[in-house]
Amino acid sequence: MPRASMLPRLPWGWPSVKAMVTAGVFATTLWNLRCFLNPSEVSREDPKHSESLVVLMWEWPSKQVPNISNDICHELYGITGCWLTMERRLLGQADVVVFPHTRLQPGRDRLPKERPPGQNWVWVSLESPSNTKGLAGWNQTFNWVMTYKRDSDIFIPYGKLVPNQSATVNIPTKTNLVSWVISNYHRTQKRAEVYRNLSRYLRVNIYGKANKKPLCKDCLLPTTSKSKFYLAFENSIHQDYITEKLWRNSLMASTVPVVLGPPRANYEQFIPADSFIHVDDFGSLSELATFLRTMNSSRYQQFFAWQKRYSVKLFDDWRERICTICTAYPSLPRGQIYPDLQSWFNA
Repeated sequence: MPRASMLPRLPWGWPSVKAMVTAGVFATTLWNLRCFLNPSEVSREDPKHSESLVVLMWEWPSKQVPNISNDICHELYGITGCWLTMERRLLGQADVVVFPHTRLQPGRDRLPKERPPGQNWVWVSLESPSNTKGLAGWNQTFNWVMTYKRDSDIFIPYGKLVPNQSATVNIPTKTNLVSWVISNYHRTQKRAEVYRNLSRYLRVNIYGKANKKPLCKDCLLPTTSKSKFYLAFENSIHQDYITEKLWRNSLMASTVPVVLGPPRANYEQFIPADSFIHVDDFGSLSELATFLRTMNSSRYQQFFAWQKRYSVKLFDDWRERICTICTAYPSLPRGQIYPDLQSWFNA
């Protein structure tokens, strides 16, 4: 049966030229109007049109979801050919699907039921093994891991030192000896035990929710920078687990970090040996307290020699972390899967 036509016909059955032109103009106008009203929707219909790597975020790692429309990786970080999306309907077109552990639900009912051929799934976590539960349920699921551990397929540290030839040292005026910002204080943690014993020998200025002295985002660095030393104590001790407590609260504030975490040798893989004090450097906390209290000005200034060569680069935007997947993609192993995620993460 012939298809019905809504266009007026000339006596011999063909649509009039004028009608065809009118219909074409009308259709074009509708399309342009749609693009004007909702450009992001149109541009997302075919994300591979520009041959970009399509990275689908199954969930965003934090509760606040930022704007990731347009070419965000290029606009913010100069990373080209990288398309981020949270549109699950694009699952079939995605090259990579990212699953943050903090947003994973128990069981598999909220994961895609099928994985398109050639698609790789990434497990993401910035928490330590002590604070990461339920890993046994994700065996034989993920191709790549993205964590703070240096042996991850995609390494995402909390911070790093970047070359800086400014050759200047900035040591703010110091008005107190030691400070500590702590939100979650649990007496059973190693850091709580060390603090209790250390505070027997010297005064520690404590800020944060745990001491009912919360600091606003813009108040943190000005506050910690007034202390000569900062207790960069991790909530649990694991290889490579070196968080913003070192990078932001201490080094960016130009105060000397007193660290409690993995062994000194592990810290020295990230920062110079003379830029920090490790709790394990001393036979007792009494010796550590004496060392801090009696340090002269010349010795203290030596801890800031790193500033002549480096500055701190802090990674605190999840968009930047996710965009690095595209940078790493060409060298990532193909065809692998993690049979026992928990064993790898705890190793």
